[in-house]
Amino acid sequence: SLIKQISNWRVSSVLNRDTTLFGKQYLLDGSHETCWNSEQGVPQHILVEFKVPVMLDMISIQFQGGFAGKTTKLIDLERKTDICPLYPKDNNKLQEFVLPKHEQTVSRRRIKIQFMSSTDFYGRIIVYTLDFHG
Repeated sequence: SLIKQISNWRVSSVLNRDTTLFGKQYLLDGSHETCWNSEQGVPQHILVEFKVPVMLDMISIQFQGGFAGKTTKLIDLERKTDICPLYPKDNNKLQEFVLPKHEQTVSRRRIKIQFMSSTDFYGRIIVYTLDFHG
């Protein structure tokens, strides 16, 4: 896990601005009891900045079924380029997204997970667990 290498992270929104119940801190706390819940509307995103450049192999995300990302992509914010699309399933299981081999050898400090659409009619995203592997 590269969680300890993360220096900063931001989210596009928090449901009802209630950061105590649904804030970004719950993305990386390792608990299955807490979650980040976005406000309605798309796109939504998660920005992650690492202390040092890292080489990512895989990202794991656990959504709340019914509130998963649909059209989703991973973006390199420094190069301003798409790394790869992600294809989440609409369920509660921990999902692993392996980056293409040629992207695993690239060092990155700032990435963005962009949710262009959601399985929720109102566009909300709920994430219980987020982790990065390299």
